[in-house]
Amino acid sequence: MKKLIFILAVFLTLQGFSQQKPQYTQYIFNQYLLNPALSGIENYMDFKAGYRKQWAGINDAPQTSFVSAHWALGDNQLWSNALTSFPEQTGNPMDRNYTQNYTSSPSHHGMGVTAVLDKTGPIKRVDANVTYAYHLQLNNNFNLSAGVAAGVSSISLDVNALTFDTPYDPALNRALINQVKPDLSIGLWLYGSRLFAGLSVQQILPQTLSFTGDESYNVGKEVPHYFATAGYKFFFDDEIAAIPSVMIKYVEPSPVSFDLNMKIAFRDRFWLGGSYRKDDSFAAMAGFNIGKMVNLTYSYDFTTSDLNQVSNGSHEIVLGLMLNNIYKVPSYIKIW
Repeated sequence: MKKLIFILAVFLTLQGFSQQKPQYTQYIFNQYLLNPALSGIENYMDFKAGYRKQWAGINDAPQTSFVSAHWALGDNQLWSNALTSFPEQTGNPMDRNYTQNYTSSPSHHGMGVTAVLDKTGPIKRVDANVTYAYHLQLNNNFNLSAGVAAGVSSISLDVNALTFDTPYDPALNRALINQVKPDLSIGLWLYGSRLFAGLSVQQILPQTLSFTGDESYNVGKEVPHYFATAGYKFFFDDEIAAIPSVMIKYVEPSPVSFDLNMKIAFRDRFWLGGSYRKDDSFAAMAGFNIGKMVNLTYSYDFTTSDLNQVSNGSHEIVLGLMLNNIYKVPSYIKIW
């Protein structure tokens, strides 16, 4: 009995004082997962589905799957010179001329949904949220949006994945197999034709976590996750651009984490990139556009921490769909 309590207490202690939300290398491609203020930023419904296998080669290492979709409300999002969609006669949003003639979008509302499945060892977590954002037109060049995500987190224990000295441990009678907690996140996002910057906080509501009825071992807890992101677009020529960006993440009491990212975009066809995460990994990334509504991206993390002795790195793939793309332009990856 004490063995089960000890295992779960250790696991929850580690989870309570380290990152609990999934980690994404391709944050540059799907900021919406980290910041609800991006809800409705597009002229179309932006749908994404992705999968991440962390630390391949290690048994029971984290695996994350997600789907997300967001869209603007009403007709105000159909501005003629949008951030990422445009009438064909106005030019290509990846060229220099487009950014020089960019006009910010009218103020409008947006909403969306996210669902994330994260599994580590015997613990499985499902986060489901509905998001809302209001996009304020500051001037002709910039918008500022504020957003909120509200939903639930279901955290469950697979007792069949645990092994014991005896075939049946009486401690299982006291194990809490599943628990559901409310979830809340907020964010801000400033954006224009070249610049973007954002702040967000996930998992705001304080929650305790326990899989045992013994209160002396109820040491697990959920903690807020803080994110700050910024980037800027530079042109090499009219059709090739570089987008450096940085993401700073803090989860108390872990050290502050830094992600440095560089993306080279080749018009509306494909992009290549690299990323560095302090004391953790380097990553290589690539994205391709297929037709007028599909894009596909992939990243591979080269582990630099001590885990590189047993890990074969991390894989992440994301499929994106531009649904109801009224301007019918070729699919491409937006500036961030």
